[in-house]
Amino acid sequence: KDIEFIRSFYYNKLEFTRFSSSVGKYVGFTEYGVRNAAAWNNDPSILSNMKAQKEVYCLNNIQIDYNNIL
Repeated sequence: KDIEFIRSFYYNKLEFTRFSSSVGKYVGFTEYGVRNAAAWNNDPSILSNMKAQKEVYCLNNIQIDYNNIL
């Protein structure tokens, strides 16, 4: 419940688009990022792929990370 998958896109150290698993969609922060986010949010295959990344990446590796920290 308290795990969040975030994928951010940067150009010249400026974040222009971000996907957050807690929001469930892309969010744009610049004019270019808003256009990208709108296009990606309208494609169901891209959204379903990104929503699955939390389960694929985070949930499979969280126990390994906790064991290494503790």
